[in-house]
Amino acid sequence: MMNMKESQHIEWKEVTAEVTPEERLLMALQGEMHRKDLQQALSIKHAEHFRLHYLLPALTAGLIEMTIPDKPNSRLQKYRLTTKGKMRLTNLLRF
Repeated sequence: MMNMKESQHIEWKEVTAEVTPEERLLMALQGEMHRKDLQQALSIKHAEHFRLHYLLPALTAGLIEMTIPDKPNSRLQKYRLTTKGKMRLTNLLRF
C-alpha cells in the first residue's frame, strides 16, 4: 500500500509532460525569423539536427509556415507561427 507522499509523487509524474522540440521552437519564434536565428535562439549548432528534429516536424504539423513557400531554399526564407501554432503556444504558456 502507498503512503500519501508516494501517491502524490505518482500523480505529479503523470501530469508532467516534457516539452517537445516543436514546442521549444514555438517558444523561441518571435515574429518572422531566419533559420539561423532560430537555431541560435535555441542554442543548436548542428543545422541538420535542427532541420530534422525541430523545423520539419513543426512545418509538417502546421505549427509554423514559410514566408516564401514557393522558394523553400531562398536565402531570404523566414518562418512564422500559424494560427494553429499560436493556439498551441498559448496553451503551453498557460501551464
